[in-house]
Amino acid sequence: MDIGQILFVIFLLVVIIAILSSIKIVNTGYVYILERFGQFYKVLEPGWHFTIPFADFIRKKVSTKQQILDIEPQNVITKDNVKISIDNVIFYRVLNAKDAVYNIENYKSGIVYSTITNMRNIVGNMTLDEVLSGRDKINSELLMVVDEITDAYGIKILSVEIKNIIPPAEIQQAMEKQMKAERDKRAIILQAEGQKQSEIARAEGEKQAKILQAEAEKEANIRRAEGLKESQLLEAEGKARAIEAIAQAEAEAISKVNKSIIASGTNEVVIALKQVEALKEMAKGPANKLILPSEAVSSLGSIAALADILKEKEK
Repeated sequence: MDIGQILFVIFLLVVIIAILSSIKIVNTGYVYILERFGQFYKVLEPGWHFTIPFADFIRKKVSTKQQILDIEPQNVITKDNVKISIDNVIFYRVLNAKDAVYNIENYKSGIVYSTITNMRNIVGNMTLDEVLSGRDKINSELLMVVDEITDAYGIKILSVEIKNIIPPAEIQQAMEKQMKAERDKRAIILQAEGQKQSEIARAEGEKQAKILQAEAEKEANIRRAEGLKESQLLEAEGKARAIEAIAQAEAEAISKVNKSIIASGTNEVVIALKQVEALKEMAKGPANKLILPSEAVSSLGSIAALADILKEKEK
């Protein structure tokens, strides 16, 4: 092979290498910053791109995916002069790759320092208790401030989260004692509340028992009174029936006597005499007193006359 062929092969290889090197493949989730002759030319989006060999240069590969930036713990002094340690986690995304490359030397460092500085300013205006109970407030204020600063970098801050707030050891011990005292207090309160509820339930049970007992006694008294009433009614009804039976028997006896007298032929004079004899017998008793109406006394004379007539007829 002569020199001309060798040069041709070399030239061919250089052309092939130049063509291959001019093809740039950008993966999804990334963009490339392309410079031509040392100046920004354009941003290469995901896909195939052809560049000019030896003229175009890939300045930087920038990820457009959501990224996480973990900030180391930083010492911060609160408003009440307590030194605490706080660490943060930042979620962000590059929206403008050109600004992220050319407007700041290192946008990650810019995010970190902006977060630390503003966190110290925010926490420095809060007491320890406010810091411990105000994580959401700190996060929202940091997000608003840092996102406004990073707009110049083409960065969008999605979220700022505080991972840990670590107070000094002596304050931690005091907080633990306070928490223990608070737990003991809640336990005592719960125990007292439980005892109170138990006593209320027991008193309510006793009350219901007394009410039921009173109701039972009331019902028993009512039933007892009803039974006594029924007994008295039955007794009175029995006495009434007995009196009625006696009266009916006496009436029947009198009726029979009258019928027998009439059947034997005895007249009214005999009946009257019998009545007089009965009166005499009744008057014989020393403790008996007879009070006769005037009509009965006036009729005694006629009865005596009738008695004399009967005696003469017998003779």
